[in-house]
Parts: sequence; structure tokens; C-alpha cells
Amino acid sequence: MARSKSSSRWLQEHINDPYVKQAQKDGYRSRSSYKLIQLDEKDRLIRPGMLILDLGSAPGGWSQVAGRLVGGKGRVVATDILPMDAVNNVEFVQGDFMEDAVVDQILERLQAKKPDLVICDLAPNIGGIDSADQAASMYLVELALDLVRKVLKPKGDFVVKVFQGEGSDAYLKDLRTSFEKVIVRKPAASRARSREVYLVGKGFKPKAS
Repeated sequence: MARSKSSSRWLQEHINDPYVKQAQKDGYRSRSSYKLIQLDEKDRLIRPGMLILDLGSAPGGWSQVAGRLVGGKGRVVATDILPMDAVNNVEFVQGDFMEDAVVDQILERLQAKKPDLVICDLAPNIGGIDSADQAASMYLVELALDLVRKVLKPKGDFVVKVFQGEGSDAYLKDLRTSFEKVIVRKPAASRARSREVYLVGKGFKPKAS
């Protein structure tokens, strides 16, 4: 079956993408690794010895970066509905974090400790209908923020990918109620035509119970 013009264009772009080539050279599982590297360079998110929670981790590009930067005294707990091959310094929970049983497994791996940082590069399965895809994406990041508000350490940080569109401005406004500062970033490794941006929440402010 012949490829559509859009899929052929994507394939050509992917083949010629310098970050794809660099990821192959550096041993990263995805080009998205460089997005986290660039965010970390800007906002100094990851330090040796930290505890990090990675939501939507497969195939492991962000977990690889986080596991390397936290070092042997740090730890990353990663989760995804898809399987993920082992990564140094990373404990993986496979399952849907919308399910209580999976959240319980994540909490067990955190060992009653609150993470210093939550990173979230989640994206829904794309159906091709923009409004539905945007709604699905916003639903996922809203659930991620709900989990962050339950588990993140006070003064901790949160990085989340958001697609600009219906609901994204309201989400940014909501995020600002829980963090001392929220920065909107577009890393160089994020394709210019993509509507994705990364929101960096610094200094988590838990609500008084």
C-alpha cells in the first residue's frame, strides 16, 4: 500500500532529523531525550541523589537521561502502559496510572518517600481528529497533575508536555496555583511545527489539609 503524503513527509523528516541521528550515536532510545537535556540545562531540574517519578516513560528516553543524572545514589521510578526495557537506576511499573492498583505499585516503589521531581512526556494515542486528540491529551496531563499534587515533595518541581489548544491555557492557570513559578519552554529539540510546549513548575506548594 502506498504511503500517504503526510506519512512520507514524516518519514523523510525523521530520517534527516539531526536529533534522531544524535540519539543513535549517543545510545538514547528516542530523540525526546534531548528535550529533557535542554530543559535541564535551562532550569537545573536534576541533581545527583534525587528521587524522580517519570510518567509515560516508554520507550525510556527521559528515564535514560534522568537515571544518568541522578547517579548511583539517586533513583527513578518510571511508569507506562507500554513495556519498557530496563534502564540503569530506574525501577519500572507497567500499567495505567489512572488505575488505583497501578498508583499503589508506584507508591510502593517510592518507598513512602516523596519525589523531588516529576517528569511527564505523556501523549495519547492519536486518532486523527484534532479536537478529540486535544481533549485526550488534556485529560492525561490533568490526571498527571492530580497525582503530582498527591506525591510531590514540597518545593519540588514538575515538567509536563502540553499541546497548545483547547484547555491548555486553563491548565497553565491551574498549574500556577500549585507552584511558585511556572515557565513555558519550547526546547530546540521540539519540532517547530509541533504544538507541544513544556511547562516547568518550580517550587511546589501543597494545599493545607
